Amino acid sequence: MTVALERTVLPPDSDPNLTDLARVLASEAASKRGVAVLVGPDGNPTPLPDAVFDVLRVVVDVLARGMAITIAPHNTMLTTQEAADLLGISRPTLVRLLEGGEVPFEMRGRHRRVRLADLVEYQTRTRRDRERALGEMAERGEKDDIYSATVDPTFTR
Repeated sequence: MTVALERTVLPPDSDPNLTDLARVLASEAASKRGVAVLVGPDGNPTPLPDAVFDVLRVVVDVLARGMAITIAPHNTMLTTQEAADLLGISRPTLVRLLEGGEVPFEMRGRHRRVRLADLVEYQTRTRRDRERALGEMAERGEKDDIYSATVDPTFTR
């Protein structure tokens, strides 16, 4: 059996079964589970690892909300345009990140290629850095009592 390494799945047109399944998978009972089991068409149960169950939960939730989802392995190599689109930045900005050493890349001939895993790691790192910086700003604001200054703002017009 040949499996596509990357696949985009479009949401079905208003499938109530999908909505019910999303609700069941998101329920508290599903999160306090033992071992999830997939029952095949032949009736044979196959235990699902927790990681696969969690991915299934996310995929069903996204599809139930009417959004498409793309599944790709982490060792996928992306073009600079694909990588920039994933990060939501322009290609020239991504190239500056690559050349600045923020994200590793490989040269394939004259073209840069970026591993998806490296992009995900960059996203995680920058999100963590932003959260830490915002936390520090909030702490400084509380320490300097900045919030009381905005309780009764002075209107200028």
